[in-house]
Amino acid sequence: MEVYIFPVIALIIGVIIGRVLSNRLSKQKESDAEKKAEILLKQAELKAETLKKDKLLEAKEKFLKKKSELDEEISNRRNQIAIKESKLREAESQLKKKESEASKSREKLKREISEMEEIKKELSIQRSNVDRKLEESEKVLSQQIQKLEKIASLKAEDARKELIETLKDEAKTKASSHIKDIIAEAKITATKEAKKLIITAIQRTAAEHAIENCVSVFNLDNDELKGKIIGREGRNIRAIEASTGVEIVVDDTPEAIIISGFDPVRREVARISLQRLVGDGRIHPARIEEVVAKTIKDINEEIIELGERTVIDLGIHGLHPELIKMIGRMRFRSSYGQNLLQHSREVAKLCASLSSDLGLNSKKAKRAGLLHDIGKVWPEESETPHALLGMQLAEKYGEDPEICNAIGAHHDEIEMTSLISPIVQACDAISGSRPGARREVMESYIKRLKNLEDLALSFKGVNKCFAMQAGRELRIMVDAESVSDDSAAQLSFDISQKIEQEMQYPGQIKVTVIREMRSVNFAK
Repeated sequence: MEVYIFPVIALIIGVIIGRVLSNRLSKQKESDAEKKAEILLKQAELKAETLKKDKLLEAKEKFLKKKSELDEEISNRRNQIAIKESKLREAESQLKKKESEASKSREKLKREISEMEEIKKELSIQRSNVDRKLEESEKVLSQQIQKLEKIASLKAEDARKELIETLKDEAKTKASSHIKDIIAEAKITATKEAKKLIITAIQRTAAEHAIENCVSVFNLDNDELKGKIIGREGRNIRAIEASTGVEIVVDDTPEAIIISGFDPVRREVARISLQRLVGDGRIHPARIEEVVAKTIKDINEEIIELGERTVIDLGIHGLHPELIKMIGRMRFRSSYGQNLLQHSREVAKLCASLSSDLGLNSKKAKRAGLLHDIGKVWPEESETPHALLGMQLAEKYGEDPEICNAIGAHHDEIEMTSLISPIVQACDAISGSRPGARREVMESYIKRLKNLEDLALSFKGVNKCFAMQAGRELRIMVDAESVSDDSAAQLSFDISQKIEQEMQYPGQIKVTVIREMRSVNFAK
């Protein structure tokens, strides 16, 4: 019994001790857990506070940023509002000014309207007075006319016609004498100065006196080459004529053949082509066509180079390339035997000299002088006079209006509108009328002079007429009984006008009417 009691007691004691120990352990664990919980709570509180502070700081930054943006936007809007307000104030001030001006103009208009009404009233009064006076004068005039008709036994219409004819003859006589006096006075004051200027300009200009022909002579080393140029059954010479547009004349002239053609460019192409063919030795139709095509290309390049060199020599700048090309083509054109390029260069130099002496723009005058005959080298056929055609080309390629007018007016086809135009006309006449400058075919020359004399002889009162100085002067002898001194001046003017209208001639023609009274008696 005692053996079982002690273990039971020990077990009970052990259970009690175990419970006590477990209670202590559990309490210790609870305390540890509470401590841990407190520590975790403290840490959580710290974290919450830090997060709270961070969020507060972030919120503050966002708030400040938004606030600054709003402030900036508000300031911008205020500035815009201020600008708009200033504009509105300016607009209001302008409106006020306009209103004040409108009110002033309104008042002015009212005053003018009132003045006009007063003037109207005065005019109506004056008109009524004038009408009354006119009626009175018409009555008096009708009475006088009736009296005159009774006295003169003439109708008013017949008397008026006679009076008009009498006054017309008297006016013509007075006008012709007045014109004669004005011309004489102008000649006295201007002839010396004009001669001085023209002589000075001519002395400063030294141009070549080159005269072009209608034929060119091509020299050969020997007469055997003539057979090669002609070819079998004339095929080579036909190919040359067909390609160049000229006529090749092979005659008995030793060591020479003649190239005939009215176009100097074609003659030059034919001459150079023949020179190259003879030098090469291969002369046949295919080779002829090849050489002619290459020669035409070279001539075109030479024309452009010649035009550029001419423009550079004269110091003219800014010309259109097409005008420069036409200037180069002038080298192969002639007018009455005078080389067109040399003539244009001479006219340009004369224009520059005269315009500088007269205090005008010498550059424009020189430019107009060079381009004045540009219409003669237009490659297409045209019925327009070369002066007007040249003016149209100058306008097309952007030349100055004064230069265009000088080109178009140098033969009086249009009215002169600038001072350069008469200078170009005078210089063209100077260059064309120099002795030896131009040459015409004898038959056409004689025919032109005969037509000139016949035209003058067709006028009433002309006894004799002589064309002198190669057609530059027409000297007319009139009947002293049928032509008076005053009508002689009118006759000279009428003849010069008819010559301008009906005849073509280079330069100008001086018309001199001579009236003399001869009394012859014999002493026996």
